[in-house]
Amino acid sequence: MKSPLPVIAVTMGDGAGIGPEVVVGALADAAVYERCRPLVIGDARRLREAALARGASVEVAAVESVARARFTPGRIDVIDLGLLPDGLEWGKLSPAAGEAAYQYVRVAAELAVAREVQAICTAPLNKEALHAAGHIYPGHTELLAALTGTEEVSMMLSTPKVKVIHVTTHIGLIDAIARIDPGLVERTVRRGHQTMRASGVGTPVIGVCGINPHAGENGLFGAGEEETKIQPALEKLRADGIDARGPLPADTAFFLAGRGDYDLIVAMYHDQGHGPVKVLGIEAGVNITVGLPVIRTSVDHGTAFDIAGTGAAEVGSMIEALRQAADLAPGATG
Repeated sequence: MKSPLPVIAVTMGDGAGIGPEVVVGALADAAVYERCRPLVIGDARRLREAALARGASVEVAAVESVARARFTPGRIDVIDLGLLPDGLEWGKLSPAAGEAAYQYVRVAAELAVAREVQAICTAPLNKEALHAAGHIYPGHTELLAALTGTEEVSMMLSTPKVKVIHVTTHIGLIDAIARIDPGLVERTVRRGHQTMRASGVGTPVIGVCGINPHAGENGLFGAGEEETKIQPALEKLRADGIDARGPLPADTAFFLAGRGDYDLIVAMYHDQGHGPVKVLGIEAGVNITVGLPVIRTSVDHGTAFDIAGTGAAEVGSMIEALRQAADLAPGATG
């Protein structure tokens, strides 16, 4: 018998931003329930206000647990933490909203560790509000890693044309090159390989970028980083049957991936991966955190305070994030 659809914890994000609206807008789409069982972690009152702003005809139902949710179209199940103050103004920085956003993620992480949910899909939080509430994290990725006790995670960007996993992300280029070593490259590729397998790609073909122009061109550029930092990892991976090819010149690797030669590209640093993705399909892009106890996906936009509360927020990115979370997550066990 086929496993039930995965349960996805949908965190509401910053309640002063567009998070509540994109959550309501996405879950008003009945097609979402054909792929997954979404359960919002947030504030029921704020979701109702967002539904009113959007003109969405949905029931927002507070539930106490995953077991109490119904997961039926037209009804949005929410574990209601009730943390937002009455009359919270849309589009204004609020430490209270930052605190609430943190707590939504905390509860989602607890459900993930307890294996009550199979994926987490996050609406945007505001880093300044998060910090104002005393939670000093660069963003969701680091916060979820801390909450789940995960030492190392990777960022994957997924678009219809190309998927990219990053060896390093939010550090300076000089620091990134210093941090890259064979062990980190190997672990990153393995996380990417596992994620691709989980998404149904039986034998992923993985292209691994070099660090230097032309992947060093046999020592012509750089100080041998490809030979010392990347090649040893590839040899171990291939010995284990993982089809990891490279080091590849980054300026051609993404073109080849875009035409279908590779299922996944491994970028060595932030802009090496992000730049091509934004050209090849950021409009349908989803941020995926791999290495956590569950799959985590996210919208590719921020809190958009300038339009919060107007009902004008686009919901396509949230729907795509939910779709990819459902595709990557294992089926629930009950």
